[in-house]
Amino acid sequence: MAIDIGLTDAARKSSAEALKALLGETYALYTKTHGYHWNVTGPRFNELHGMFMTQYVELWNALDLIAERIRALGHFAPGSSGEMLASATIPPDNGVPEAADMVKNLAAGHEAVSRAAKAGIKVAEKNGDPVSVDLFTQRAQIAEKTVWMLRASA
Repeated sequence: MAIDIGLTDAARKSSAEALKALLGETYALYTKTHGYHWNVTGPRFNELHGMFMTQYVELWNALDLIAERIRALGHFAPGSSGEMLASATIPPDNGVPEAADMVKNLAAGHEAVSRAAKAGIKVAEKNGDPVSVDLFTQRAQIAEKTVWMLRASA
């Protein structure tokens, strides 16, 4: 069935590609955050364990929103972790960092998500795609608020 949502095929493809980049960053950050939740130790364990859980649950839910927008634009969302991580700039950890480094790494990860979302805003605006602009804007807002909270807890 043809898609007629007021966007050209090229515009839908371009917005979907920007969303895939955001999906990759979000998935990389979700994985890192969940791993930190499992492995954090030290005197701040209770505080950070709970904070990281709140963050990874939010990121997990965001993955669904982003992937479903890609599908609404008529494109397939990446279906494997390898596909999602292919576009991510957030590096994985080898080993378990100290708690303070976890906080710093997550702040940097949320900044990467914000940058990907803001790049997506530009693409979606050019495409005349306000629905994707809204999603990108919400993701940037949440990422930047989370960065603030992480930095305030350091």
